[in-house]
Amino acid sequence: MSQQMGNQPLIVLSEESQRTSGKDAQSMNVTAGKAVAESVRTTLGPKGMDKMLVDSSGSVVVTNDGVTILDEMDIEHPAANMVVEVAQTQEDEVGDGTTTAVVIAGELLSKAEELLDQDIHATILAQGYRQAAEEAKAALEETAIDVDTDDTETLEGVARTAMTGKGAESAKDQLASLIVQAVRSVADEETVDTDNVQVETVVGGSIDESELVEGVIVGKERVHDNMPQLKQDANIALLDTGIEVPETELDTEVNVTDPDQLQQFLDQEEEQLREMVDQIIDAGADVVISQKGIDDMAQHYLAEEGILAVRRAKNSDTQALARATGGRVVSNIEDITEGDLGFAGTVAERELGGDEKLFVEDVDDARAVSLVLRGGTEHVVDEVERAIEDALGVVASTLDDGKVLTGGGAPETALSLRLRDFADSVGGREQLAVEAFADAIDVVPRTLAENAGLDPIDSLVELRSQHDAGNTTVGLDADAGTVGDLEGEAVEPLSVKTQAIESATEAAVMLLRIDDVIAAGDLKGGSGDDDGDDAPGGPGGPGGMGGMGGGMGGMGGMGGAM
Repeated sequence: MSQQMGNQPLIVLSEESQRTSGKDAQSMNVTAGKAVAESVRTTLGPKGMDKMLVDSSGSVVVTNDGVTILDEMDIEHPAANMVVEVAQTQEDEVGDGTTTAVVIAGELLSKAEELLDQDIHATILAQGYRQAAEEAKAALEETAIDVDTDDTETLEGVARTAMTGKGAESAKDQLASLIVQAVRSVADEETVDTDNVQVETVVGGSIDESELVEGVIVGKERVHDNMPQLKQDANIALLDTGIEVPETELDTEVNVTDPDQLQQFLDQEEEQLREMVDQIIDAGADVVISQKGIDDMAQHYLAEEGILAVRRAKNSDTQALARATGGRVVSNIEDITEGDLGFAGTVAERELGGDEKLFVEDVDDARAVSLVLRGGTEHVVDEVERAIEDALGVVASTLDDGKVLTGGGAPETALSLRLRDFADSVGGREQLAVEAFADAIDVVPRTLAENAGLDPIDSLVELRSQHDAGNTTVGLDADAGTVGDLEGEAVEPLSVKTQAIESATEAAVMLLRIDDVIAAGDLKGGSGDDDGDDAPGGPGGPGGMGGMGGGMGGMGGMGGAM
């Protein structure tokens, strides 16, 4: 890039830099966003297809989950990454609806492109989109149905809807029941932290053999074979320190002149370990779970006393045990008292998935629980785990928010009609942007119909007709292949829809407002040609910031994976 100053050119950017400006930059960013949305669009809904993603080492992931697909694709294009962030935000905030959010973002960009071609300025579009998003969120709030925390049927419906189409259909009723129990167990007065629901996967058996453990599964076995495998009515000591002789902070050297001195030195170490074990015994502990090591001699003393001990437990497991058993994590063994101990009806070492693990269960008020998921193969188990995590997120969001909507494209159809009416009250060219937003929202029911093998136009016409007549809970029943009343059958949290609209709008607006892309000359992955070198048309050129022109070469593993 250079400008003429007098008779001398003024160099501003290095020669290797690539710059795309104006409509070319907008077009490039819109194309990138649309490509990301298109890559996950066929996975939307109960009849969505799966993707197989293969990385460079040959590892295979088979999934229907939008955010997982986008993460595994290793996308490099900066504009495309902004759309990927929509899915990541959706996953972090509400746990589900990632594909919906990305598909809406892609459609907003597509509709904006048509208006940009008609010389509608990007700033006008951004303003119209923001107005439409605010109206959409208000409309969703008005139509939302209140849910009580005791409404098990609705909460299970939310869990079932989240799992539909994700490999867990064969046992979704049972899994939905387990998920609602789990989320209720870990719910505090103000928040629900699903991190307190531990998910353990086991390859072998069928999905309907999955179970909920009212307690914690520690992925460790007892440290000594002479320790009991089972303790009933156990008092549990939780330590984040080791049962070992502490090492000195400085490097020291001890000179021993005769064997008696050496024996005296060893006896003193044993005495220190014995004192530590005695303090644990005096506190009344039957089970010891330590985050650090346990000396061999201490193991022997503990085994002699019939105490079951585990060492090098994960910090997360220890924290979960503290919540589940009511115990307190102790940092100094000298300070341990009976009041620090947790309680569990059963502590037992059992085999799970070929490994010995410690089951701590039968607790009075389990504030941390474990879900054991089973499946025939590793790929099946992994996909069921992703479905379970989505379902846990949406049930938690429902308990937090207390509001749900009927699914199956019903909210989007109602929104589309509402926004078209709202557009009439919007002055200026923003009206066109609001109408474009209404058209973009229609992508959800249209895609649901396409993925179910139905005619999208017929389905949309029927949905609009029903909603015009006031039947706001009518949606697309993909299983039956018809349009029908889905009240109580397809249920989604309000927060999933509002977050999807909010993050999709923000990403679309941000991309539309970019009119200049300047890429440094040393950025890699730009040319779109096979060898990936920095040939002309690299970053920001016709191949565009990662090779969108070269068969989407810059979208990382996608070319080989999809």
